[in-house]
Amino acid sequence: MPEQITGLDLSLTSTGFAEIRHACACGTEVKLATITPGKRAGHERLEYLFDEICNRAFAADLVVIEGPSYGSDYGKAHERAGLWWLIAHCLWRTSTPYAVVTPSQVKKYATGAGAGPKSGKDKVLAAVIRRYADIPVDGNDQADALVLAAMAADHYGDPLAQVPADHKAALAAVNWPAL
Repeated sequence: MPEQITGLDLSLTSTGFAEIRHACACGTEVKLATITPGKRAGHERLEYLFDEICNRAFAADLVVIEGPSYGSDYGKAHERAGLWWLIAHCLWRTSTPYAVVTPSQVKKYATGAGAGPKSGKDKVLAAVIRRYADIPVDGNDQADALVLAAMAADHYGDPLAQVPADHKAALAAVNWPAL
């Protein structure tokens, strides 16, 4: 079981960050954050996000990243892909194990539905608030990051909460690294 798991919902404007620590004296500790680049753009934004995200994820035993949403049609796809590859490369270069979870797997684990009206971002947020009621979640990005980290905790044998079997089916579709 990894002692520290980080979940990353990468975004150019609002990256969700979740950290689960299992080895602290108080039991399991969960920290959430949102990383925003302010008014930075282009290279300056990518450098800021790269530094912030890699510095926060550096101590993790495992990082879980939401994979690209290939069906999305909102702007800056080229720059978003650049951020994703910068972060994945940073993890690879520092020998930090990581898993990639598709957006539909995140939705499936959170809501039971991988697509459609039952799995939108607000449905994921509502499901996260219900399931992890003792963890203050501030928005969709943090909710997605928490689901990513929670999936890993569940897969490696220490779930944050009980999850219905049909939701847990999403775990089997992830290529989890051997730790």
